[in-house]
Amino acid sequence: MILREYKNILDAEFMKGFIRMANDGWELGWHERNGGNLSYRIKPEEVEQVRGYFSPKEWREIGTSVPKLAKEFFLVTGSGKFFRNVSIKPEDSLCIIELDDKGENYRIVWGLVNGGKPTSELPSHLMNHEVKMLATGGAHRVIYHAHTTNVIALTFVLPLEDKVFTRELWEMATECPVVFPEGIGVVPWMVPGGRDIAVATSRLMEKYNVAIWAHHGMFASGEDFDLTFGLMHTVEKSAEILVKMLSMQPNKRQTITTQDFRDLAKDFNVNLPEEFLE
Repeated sequence: MILREYKNILDAEFMKGFIRMANDGWELGWHERNGGNLSYRIKPEEVEQVRGYFSPKEWREIGTSVPKLAKEFFLVTGSGKFFRNVSIKPEDSLCIIELDDKGENYRIVWGLVNGGKPTSELPSHLMNHEVKMLATGGAHRVIYHAHTTNVIALTFVLPLEDKVFTRELWEMATECPVVFPEGIGVVPWMVPGGRDIAVATSRLMEKYNVAIWAHHGMFASGEDFDLTFGLMHTVEKSAEILVKMLSMQPNKRQTITTQDFRDLAKDFNVNLPEEFLE
């Protein structure tokens, strides 16, 4: 007999955090229709707390290979599912998947009760989970993709370069170089959902915690729901300030200088890469 630690799987804390994060993104307007996706690498002890609710389905190919994630479990949004429904119909909108012992196939073990499959961008999520797990010693567990309005707008007017986006967004709010001191990566427009964009993004995520997808949105990684959502929220708010500034006049009368950034880095004990200070 398999014991169930919760009366309902939705009582699990990681479920509550996931659902709240999805709803917060919807409330901010980042998830029109079925736009965006979210995934969480579940901790082993959390898996055991809800294992009694699992009902494994057939194995399916991931579309890529992530051997370092073999046998891991993930909570993910479903393909074609609307974020506005996550909080009211989580069993239909979400699923928990298990990866096989090679990290090449997955199977749904809970959720999507009315049919469906995990997000179409599952290869991007899993490849980046693998990269961030290795880069952070397992600390990062959340990958979030949203259609952040102001960031998307900026990809039409700024050069699609890491240095340009990083420096411009750093200058818009003092907290930005503290929240994302490593900078931001930029992926030129690519067809979403496939291996190519997954590979391009994972290369950037070896260095950054945020990647901007040109004309599409943002991709962020973090240790937990609060930190990941807060990271994306900070970048998008900075982008909103920049959009407003550019709408008033294209040139800044005053801004945060390179020396200001150096002073800030010293006082807040953060390392700001020289490539963004030159």
